[in-house]
This record gives sequence, structure tokens and C-alpha cells, in this order.
Amino acid sequence: WFQEMTIKECHFINGTEKVRLVDRYIYNRMQDVMFDSDVGHFVGFTPAGERWAKDWNSDPAIMENERTAVDWYCRHNYDLDAPFIVERRGERGA
Repeated sequence: WFQEMTIKECHFINGTEKVRLVDRYIYNRMQDVMFDSDVGHFVGFTPAGERWAKDWNSDPAIMENERTAVDWYCRHNYDLDAPFIVERRGERGA
């Protein structure tokens, strides 16, 4: 058996003023490669991840998709989820 996962994390500071996307690629509980929008490119953590990072970093279509994901993935979902997440803080115990 094996497990393959992709985890996208959106980090918001002051609403959507500062947004950071971290996109992790994990195989069998080991992170192989990661994209961090603050860094701007893929970084490999295993020999396979280093090869994938090199290939993906040299592909303009993949890089455009990852670099714009802060808008089309993070900000888009923030706008959809904010009324349910942000505005409900402090409503517990009311």
C-alpha cells in the first residue's frame, strides 16, 4: 500500500492583504516537493522531489498556475468561506 497526498495551505494576514500559498506533495508520509508562494518556486526534499522540482520550475505553464494560485485558489476560497469562518469568532459561549 502507498499513500499520495497534495496539501494546499492558504495563510492569510489581515484578511486578503497578504496571502501565502504552500503546496505540499507527500508520498508515504514523506514530503517530496513543496511550492511556497513567498519563495516563488518548487523545492525538492528527496531525490525524486528534487527532480520534479527542477522539471516543474522549468515549465512556464506549471509555474504560471502555481504563482497565480494565490488569487484563483486562496483569495477565491477566502471570499466564499469568510462569512462562515472569520465572522463567527467569539460567538461561542453566547
